[in-house]
Amino acid sequence: MREIAAGLAAAAVLLTGCGPPPSTTGATTPTATMPTSPSPTTSPPVSPQSLEAAYEKVIADVLPSIVQINTKVGLGSGIVLDRSGHIVTNAHVVGQATQMTVTIATGGAPRSARLVKSFAAGDLAVIKVDKADGLRPARFGDSSKVRVGQIVLAMGNPLGLSGSVTDGIVSALGRTVSEPQDPGSPGATIAGAIQTSAAINPGNSGGALVDLSGSVIGIPTLAATDPQLGGGAAPGIGFAIPSNTATDIARQIIKNGKVTNSHRAALGIRGSTVIGSDGQPAGVGVASVERGGGAEKAGIRPGDVITSINGKPTNTMAALAEIITTLRPGARAKVTLIRADGTDQTVTVTLGELQAD
Repeated sequence: MREIAAGLAAAAVLLTGCGPPPSTTGATTPTATMPTSPSPTTSPPVSPQSLEAAYEKVIADVLPSIVQINTKVGLGSGIVLDRSGHIVTNAHVVGQATQMTVTIATGGAPRSARLVKSFAAGDLAVIKVDKADGLRPARFGDSSKVRVGQIVLAMGNPLGLSGSVTDGIVSALGRTVSEPQDPGSPGATIAGAIQTSAAINPGNSGGALVDLSGSVIGIPTLAATDPQLGGGAAPGIGFAIPSNTATDIARQIIKNGKVTNSHRAALGIRGSTVIGSDGQPAGVGVASVERGGGAEKAGIRPGDVITSINGKPTNTMAALAEIITTLRPGARAKVTLIRADGTDQTVTVTLGELQAD
């Protein structure tokens, strides 16, 4: 597992895909409770027997749509999207691979598959199996209707344990989390992430976060760790890409062979974190500007150091990416920077649209 910045005050975050399976291990399941109200008009609480039956039905309905993806360097999970054999997963599960094998969580022989396209900026990818017979597409729900407190199940292949299921609730909505950029991670920044208490471990990435109607509402992607515990897992803090985002990007890839509309803003620079004289991150140094992009038009130049956007500090490249991800193409942003000659200046940038690779 790899530690990443998460935009959270007390927690770092780990990618949860492409981990080699250990010989023996297990994942514990947190207890989920139905939210109740003291109002006298509240419906009677759901009995343990009926809740258990609901779990069993959802698992039986959805698990045949979950697959394990194996590359030469690790494993992760995926969700069957259609009967043509398209599967949506995380870009970091696929990594640099263009060929992989896929096994249905409920069993069967491995099938060969190929990469259709990755969208690294959003940590999403589509692969396609060569033989699609018998694949069962999952039913995707409307993630805009997800509510905090909903019971959810995370389905995938944590630690290589095929077809594992954990439970929890939707803990929060609208989180923004960032990953590091390295050969095994695309360095994505995810806006609008669903936070869940369902246990998520390496190998869960690309799997399904499912509600009790059996609809996929998210793709588990990140899990938190507590730096105060030496980087150990922080129980009950995981993040999923909303299903509306995942299906939109996946369908663009299937139709066009690439992402044609990212719906995400772009500043139009390439840069890196600058370290100040005190040894701490002090801003984002501009290495280059995109020709014709918003930054160039606003007068931002290589050598400038961006220190804030709309009054929010951009001490690191991850912080800058998190701010930009929450804005929309065409929005106007006030960018404060330090020029190469040491002078401070604020310029207004009309944001462009993030282009896929």
